[in-house]
Amino acid sequence: MRLLIGKGVLLIRRSKLEMYVDILKVLSQRGPLKLTHVMYKANFNCGTLKEYLDFLLKQGLVEEKIVGKRRVVYAITLRGVTVMKYFRELRQSLPIVEEARNDMLAPY
Repeated sequence: MRLLIGKGVLLIRRSKLEMYVDILKVLSQRGPLKLTHVMYKANFNCGTLKEYLDFLLKQGLVEEKIVGKRRVVYAITLRGVTVMKYFRELRQSLPIVEEARNDMLAPY
């Protein structure tokens, strides 16, 4: 996560890891989904999402499925579900990470 300050506005950027986790979370909660649905639900632009999905596909965390004649949807794999479980456990065992994030967002 990076903090950017521009024209009096505080912007928080997601790290790559957070972006991968966001995609996996959307697919685990609402998938399988078409590319555009993942894009809107995970808050990505199309080019960036394709890049991140390609990485997740190569890692075996996400898979492409053909529905009907040509419709491509993306689904989380069993390995992806396992990875999400580990991230959830890590987040619970390290609550200080969430506290630090909330402190950065607190108004002065």
